[in-house]
Amino acid sequence: MSARIERRFAALKAERRAGLIAYVMAFDPDRETSLEILKALPAAGADLIEIGFPFSDPMAEGPSIQRASERALKAGGSLRGALELVRRFREGDRTTPLILMGYANPVEQMGARAFADQAKAAGVDGVILVDIPPEEDADIRAALGGQGLSLIRLATPTTDDRRLPAVLEGVTGFLYYVSVTGVTGARAIGVESAAAAVTRLKRATDLPVAVGFGVRDAAQAAAMAKVADAVVVGSAFVDAAAVAADPVAAVAAKVQELSAAIRGARRQD
Repeated sequence: MSARIERRFAALKAERRAGLIAYVMAFDPDRETSLEILKALPAAGADLIEIGFPFSDPMAEGPSIQRASERALKAGGSLRGALELVRRFREGDRTTPLILMGYANPVEQMGARAFADQAKAAGVDGVILVDIPPEEDADIRAALGGQGLSLIRLATPTTDDRRLPAVLEGVTGFLYYVSVTGVTGARAIGVESAAAAVTRLKRATDLPVAVGFGVRDAAQAAAMAKVADAVVVGSAFVDAAAVAADPVAAVAAKVQELSAAIRGARRQD
């Protein structure tokens, strides 16, 4: 397991609060602006960062992140470009956990071992590949494990008790619970059903459980923060960057808003 991820979740537990995992797309709207967005996230309240690397067929994504991926590809974005951004981010931040999130094809093009080596050298802590099932990820799992990087998998509302052991096998860092049967940002999260799912997952694993795919506003973030170890937000930040004259300031303001809601959620009880 990545030491940075482990330390961050231990700190969150000690503070008795959930964390905010902020997703942004590498090279959206361009290389330098996306780097400045990354740099602004920790000070704005992001506890962990997911960096999407663009892909031409982002099947798990809703319209917001699909458009972000298109913008990033037009700006020259790629897996190698995302790794470059991580390296540059690490020049000023050695503590914030960074997770690369994307699709298997670019990783397979690079090769599992080369990818793991370059990810480690850049300063990546964990990897989420949304379209590769546990039965087919042995090579990448071994390569990441050899570098001490976390393989993070997704559980969904359709992951039943028979399927769950396969999903959990080899996972480190945290488990990402996809709270809706659909794509990112498509519809509102069901708080009661997500809470029940987190309870069930925690009976099966000691890993932290993060919840995402439907959180867009402060009320939803606060509700999830009462039951999950972390709340993942992506589409709301991508949308903020897309429409603003100053994308860095817009994303930072949205992160501050949701971080405040998450940090205060358990104090309200």
